[in-house]
Amino acid sequence: MEKIREMIKDKKRIVIKIGSSSLQHKETGDLDYTKLDVLVRELCNIRNQGKDVILVSSGAIAVGKKAVGLKAKQNATHMGFKQACAAIGQARLMMTYQKIFAEYNQIAAQILMTKNTIVDDVNRMNAYNTFTELLNLGVIPIVNENDTVSTYEILVGEDDVLIGDNDTLSAIVASLVNADLLILLSDIDGLYTDDPRINKNAEFIEEVEELTDEYMNMGKESTGSSVGTGGMNTKMTAAKIATSCGTDMIIANSKDIRIIHRIMDGRKIGTLFKAKKRDDFDVVEFIRNMHA
Repeated sequence: MEKIREMIKDKKRIVIKIGSSSLQHKETGDLDYTKLDVLVRELCNIRNQGKDVILVSSGAIAVGKKAVGLKAKQNATHMGFKQACAAIGQARLMMTYQKIFAEYNQIAAQILMTKNTIVDDVNRMNAYNTFTELLNLGVIPIVNENDTVSTYEILVGEDDVLIGDNDTLSAIVASLVNADLLILLSDIDGLYTDDPRINKNAEFIEEVEELTDEYMNMGKESTGSSVGTGGMNTKMTAAKIATSCGTDMIIANSKDIRIIHRIMDGRKIGTLFKAKKRDDFDVVEFIRNMHA
């Protein structure tokens, strides 16, 4: 285990996903600028080490709702309204990111994806080429699903495993760019044998050598946030995609964003899912069938 964690230091291409609940104050739904600043600083520090880093960031709809006077916890039923909130919120979120990245002399770029970005051969190649050139230029791509034209994320429930959650999206991005490591920052420490919020006897799992059905069944439909769309179930789907495509994955708690550099230092933090590349796993077909 120690040796495996030590190898994290040598990872060269890292995808980091952060959820809506990790970016906002629970009490108000407003953006947590302190966390955002620390997140950007951590990402820039990874980039300054000569590594490639990609951020998959949620939060657009919640930020948009707040901007038009609704708390993030409130649910509007009209799909068009949610899509409008996504349009407003994505622009505001990227503006905030750009301002903070600029303070560290780092260029960031926005990439909005849909299911069709992956399942269409031409679109997938274009996306790959864009990511490749941005990383070659030393830019940090910030990825989200394009909620203004795609309703998958808006429709997804906490018990679903659709492409519309950013856990799955981050794993797809990791597979697309051949990432060495995927870090999912969540509001839980990692994988447990049961939901620790309900079962105090739930045991923490430090490492998953191989993602068996038993582990997949531990990903029950629970999440501690009313802001995000992904529970542990979606994280296990992300683990299946990432590990099957040859990417190690870690689930860790985002309560302290500085946990990122501790993970990169090889410390025992979160649950590590070891990559086990499967030649018979077709990520494109897997994504195509998720909504079949």
